[in-house]
Amino acid sequence: MADMKGSWTSLASVLGTLAFCQTLLQSVLPPELRMASFRFLKHALGCYYSYCYFEITDTDGVNTNELYDAVQLYLSSFVSASCSHLSLSRTRNSSSTTFVLSNNDFIADVFDGVSVQWKHLVMQGQSKPSLRGKKRSFTLRIRKCDRDRILDSYLDYIMDKANDIRCKNRERLLYTNSHGGWRKVPFKHPSTFDTLAMDPEKKRDIMDDLRDFMAGKAFYQRTGRAWKRGYLLYGPPGTGKSSMIAAMANFLGYDIYDLELTKVRSNSELRELLTSTSSKSIIVIEDIDCSVNLSKRLKAEQATPRSAAHGRKHGNNNTITLSGLLNFTDGLWSCCGSERIFVFTSNHIEKLDPALLRSGRMDMHIYMSYCSYPALKILLRNYLEYEDKDLGEAAASGLQETIERAKMTPADISEVLIKNRRNKEKAVSELLMVLKARAERNEKYGGMREDCELNGVEEEEQEKRALDSSEEGSDDDDDSCY
Repeated sequence: MADMKGSWTSLASVLGTLAFCQTLLQSVLPPELRMASFRFLKHALGCYYSYCYFEITDTDGVNTNELYDAVQLYLSSFVSASCSHLSLSRTRNSSSTTFVLSNNDFIADVFDGVSVQWKHLVMQGQSKPSLRGKKRSFTLRIRKCDRDRILDSYLDYIMDKANDIRCKNRERLLYTNSHGGWRKVPFKHPSTFDTLAMDPEKKRDIMDDLRDFMAGKAFYQRTGRAWKRGYLLYGPPGTGKSSMIAAMANFLGYDIYDLELTKVRSNSELRELLTSTSSKSIIVIEDIDCSVNLSKRLKAEQATPRSAAHGRKHGNNNTITLSGLLNFTDGLWSCCGSERIFVFTSNHIEKLDPALLRSGRMDMHIYMSYCSYPALKILLRNYLEYEDKDLGEAAASGLQETIERAKMTPADISEVLIKNRRNKEKAVSELLMVLKARAERNEKYGGMREDCELNGVEEEEQEKRALDSSEEGSDDDDDSCY
């Protein structure tokens, strides 16, 4: 007891001495000298600290701090696996829940081999409490020796990752043109490359090409090309061209602009529509062979003023030209925007003008064929949850033998499976019966009439004819931008 009393007495004596010294310094030293002394003392003590701290504050009003939002999104991508006390939020037009650090929680991160630490602070606001009532901020702690080496690159990395997360989580939109502008609706098509009934090797080639396009910003800048790519999907109706477009959009996380050329009145309106599309988007022109009169420039040149007047008389004011479309897909206007994909669809490739088929406009030609056996297995898995092992040997052999000869589209086969999806055995047996009947009919008529009605010519002959025409017409084409 006596020792404790002595300790308190000694502490009181020290505090009294310090108070006396403080009073003496304030009375002897002028304020300017005192402030300089404090700054010097603070700087001297700071030399012994190993870390530096950076505060990133959430601001109110119009000029929001984008870096704060980016840090919050970036940390939410991995914070859920390492913290036990989290705040949850979901923003408008987002399809996922965001995990946020709670007040005074820490999380560590590693960038370029350097360890950093984040702390989330939530404090009651002192000014304008009616706006949000609380002040939120992140504090970044970095070793002083690593500050100049990673600070700028680390923050740039966070901004890029946050943009990728926003693109992935946001609600994708489907646009259609109307009265010279775009109208939008949420895009919720469920088609993916996993569910797409197509040869797996061909799907892998398309997916690899799309990945290269997404990651090709530096490549396109280095080569002096506009960051865009064109795809032509052609083949009989019902082979999955629209499903392919939806799968591409879901794979890339892009919006879709469905451009209806019959609603566009002039080249200038077409240019305004296309320049108002956003980056990271797919611009779709379906059935380009029959949308407007873009089939052959020779035919357009032979059109007389009398026929043009006849069209205006009947209310057809569409004056889009092939050169107007080409100028945006491959001309000077093609660089107005970046990271955009053009997708054209056609049932008859031989009807398209050769100028449309050149690389730079339709870079990748994808033939959407009749259903093959690998594609059929995907349909059986989608609709009946059947794998290879679930099919009997006789059924699998019969399907594989007749599917190529039947020349049925995935849409036709899907209808048979949907109708009988509650009875899997009946669905397979009825499908086999339909395939055999179609194959016999094709063999009876030699397949000529059906091929001509649905496909015009075979795939190889189509491609050869189109490319040969493209080479012949290339001398007359002056719309290229290379």
